[in-house]
Amino acid sequence: MITDTPKETLLFVDDEESILEVASEFFMAKGYNILTAQNGRIATNILEKSKIDCCFTDINMPEMDGLALAEYIRNVDNTIPVIIMTGYPSLDNTIRTLKNGVVDFLIKPVNLNQMEICVKRVLKERQLFVKNIFLTKEVENKQRIEDLNLELMVKVEELDILNRIMTDFATISSSSDLFMRVVDLSIELTRADEACFYVINETIQRPVQVARSVADEACGQEVSVAGSPCVQSWDISQLVLENYEDGKPLLIQENRNIPGLHASIRSLMLVPLNIRKKVFGVLAVVSMNGDIRFLEKDLYYMSFITNRAAYAIENIALYENIYENLLATLYAFVRAIEARDPYTQQHSIRVTRIAIALCKAMGGSQEQQEILEVAGQLHDIGKIGIRDNILLKPGRLTDEEFSIIKEHPVIGANIVEQLGLWDQPKHIIRCHHERYDGKGYPDGLAGEEIPMLARILSVADVYDAIASDRAYRTRMDEEKILKIMYDGSGTQFDPQVIDTFRMMYEKGDLKEIIETNS
Repeated sequence: MITDTPKETLLFVDDEESILEVASEFFMAKGYNILTAQNGRIATNILEKSKIDCCFTDINMPEMDGLALAEYIRNVDNTIPVIIMTGYPSLDNTIRTLKNGVVDFLIKPVNLNQMEICVKRVLKERQLFVKNIFLTKEVENKQRIEDLNLELMVKVEELDILNRIMTDFATISSSSDLFMRVVDLSIELTRADEACFYVINETIQRPVQVARSVADEACGQEVSVAGSPCVQSWDISQLVLENYEDGKPLLIQENRNIPGLHASIRSLMLVPLNIRKKVFGVLAVVSMNGDIRFLEKDLYYMSFITNRAAYAIENIALYENIYENLLATLYAFVRAIEARDPYTQQHSIRVTRIAIALCKAMGGSQEQQEILEVAGQLHDIGKIGIRDNILLKPGRLTDEEFSIIKEHPVIGANIVEQLGLWDQPKHIIRCHHERYDGKGYPDGLAGEEIPMLARILSVADVYDAIASDRAYRTRMDEEKILKIMYDGSGTQFDPQVIDTFRMMYEKGDLKEIIETNS
């Protein structure tokens, strides 16, 4: 069933009961909802509890008159139109009603049809007024949302930058790489032309530049000699020295002929890197002939970079110290093992040098050579768990004794594993007695299942073992040594490694390495 849309609610306020009755009956017949009150005070109670769309009120009433009620309505809800009805019109009252936001002024006795026309007009005007308010609020809210979104995007971008800085420095493991990352990241984030990092050397009382990065577009503007990198056209080391002592950052947004600052520099930041409340170095970031002028936000990012860099430097120094001490301890264990057997002293050092030389000759990277440096020196550390009566036995080992000897790669790998370091050296130590044909130990790996560096270490280990005096035999002659090595190609050893071994032996490179380290 279709029903008519309910009409608006009208409030009539008058101390004359007859007016309230006549108006109520007339407008209820027209479909309006009607509320009545004998004075302004009663009307305010109704307004607190009911939604009103229009109010007709007399002026002169007890307790609270119509003008006071109009003022009250204007303060509570200025969208409710108020129409004054009075039998005593005056210019003064008319002016006062207009000041209180009254929309119309009717003279008693009021014609009901005239009242209806007035109601329809003011309600239509009210709809337009309310719609305009909503539109205005919608526009304001939309603008506020856009402002909030923009603010949020700025915050998100800032967090992304800070997270990136933290991530970048968390993965750096050497101080030289760290200094370069500081200057590269400074240029990237600020669009600067150049960035330099100076270490403050108190002994000679001058800053030493240890890292410098130049933006590509800036490099084209710098002096270049025979294709060499950009030549720095300015020197701020003195300015760095003058400003580092207070440990506070310096921002020069615009160079206005500042004494001691080269004319080509337009904007500059100097940010100290403090370690344990002492200045370790200074980051200098420079904008030259371009439009970039550094802001407080740029200084904030640079300060965050130096803060994270300082933390990373301390960690690197601590790690390198622990790392070196740990390696020294482990190498001491190896020396202790070799000291138990005078025939094998310096074996690990020779094996390491041979393995690194083979790796380099095969095109191995610097990182792979460094891995072999650790794995080579520690490859026999597991023998610390083998009893002397087996390890130093002069005669042939029994099957049971040999099975015990074969445990040393596993023991060595477990020792390194417990330290939580060197995953790759650990695998190489475990696999250095595996054979290319799969008949080795401890896991019976074959071919490329065996790590490449372990295959290289295996060749170096066997060669030094048979080319040295041992408790159970003397050094083999050269011809027999080479026969064992070459015949093992494809069975015991990786053919590629043996080919490299043969090439190095025939050139005399292996002999030179062994003699250098003996």
